[in-house]
Amino acid sequence: MSDKKNIILGITGSIAAYKAVDIARRLMEEGAVVRVVMTGAACKFITPLTFESITGKPVLIDLFSDPFSHINLSKEARLLLIAPATANTINKLSCGIADDLFGNLWLTYEGTVIIAPAMNHRMYCHPSVQKSIRELKSSGVNFVGPVSGSLACGEEGEGRMAAVSTIVEAAIAALTPKDLSKQNILVTAGPTIEPIDPVRYISNRSSGKMGFAIAKAAARRGAKVTLISGPSSQMPPANISFVPVESASEMETAVLKYLPKATSVIMAAAVADFAPSTVNKSKFKKTEISAINLKKTPDILKKVGEKKGKRIVIGFAAETGKNIDNAKNKLKSKNLDLIVLNDISQKGAGFDVDTNIVTIIDNKGKITDYPLMKKIEVANIVLDRMMALKR
Repeated sequence: MSDKKNIILGITGSIAAYKAVDIARRLMEEGAVVRVVMTGAACKFITPLTFESITGKPVLIDLFSDPFSHINLSKEARLLLIAPATANTINKLSCGIADDLFGNLWLTYEGTVIIAPAMNHRMYCHPSVQKSIRELKSSGVNFVGPVSGSLACGEEGEGRMAAVSTIVEAAIAALTPKDLSKQNILVTAGPTIEPIDPVRYISNRSSGKMGFAIAKAAARRGAKVTLISGPSSQMPPANISFVPVESASEMETAVLKYLPKATSVIMAAAVADFAPSTVNKSKFKKTEISAINLKKTPDILKKVGEKKGKRIVIGFAAETGKNIDNAKNKLKSKNLDLIVLNDISQKGAGFDVDTNIVTIIDNKGKITDYPLMKKIEVANIVLDRMMALKR
């Protein structure tokens, strides 16, 4: 995120107001300073004390308790995030009605605005609400959601507030400089699975977290991102092109399909090195298996290196030990620009954790060690190093 992380979180009178607690918490985990402004109706659903406890700052509700609060807040904030936003609020903002603190704040604020609507589906589809949304969008307001699903009233339809993770990601992206706006980045992530029979397969312990972090960081910085991933429990960011695959062969096909448009390729997937020579159409009985014949899977990274052209190509090497020579050999043999080595035997650098410890080696032999840090931080370092090669 940007160094200036002041966010105004506006909360209006929707039953979804309780979700704003998680929004505030997650924004603060990202390093933001969150100031909460609530409408009187919002206070009927959740108390201001809840947000004061989380943010450590007083919640603003009344226009006259501090007559200049709407002006001072507007000067300090980089982002106004309204989540949830009711039909009443959306219509009032569109008309510029300033009969409370919220309305006055709206008229004085000149920065980026994100609105996350939450209401009954018939209210959302009403012509007056749709007209207000169109007018707000035309003035530069960004909308996140709503989505279709079960509503608090028991009905189904479009009007449910977008997922907290989607809203938070939109807020973080809005505050992140778009230095990768001209880049088209292809990222691979996760493991591949190579079937033995309809039940069993060969795979590895990769969770996909590192590759997903790279895709997320690149999208935040404005890049057009295509993420090709093997099976993973990670949720891909909403603003990328996501291509799910299973086997190494499927990943190879997808990578070669999307490679021509890529300006850079970051291969963070842990592709299985071997696959069964044949796949049984029915489940093996234990007594039927004495050995499994294996074949090598496609060397996707090598093929990308052969078709590299002017692209930047970055690979990963997971090792049990700091095997610099192995990483250097892989860097050279695959025709890479950078290779990211991580010793998975180190605490905090193994599979399925949110942190990593890496060493980055470039094609000129320069070796740079980095300390334990979050994978999203490692992702930004990899992207910084990628951009440095383009200069």
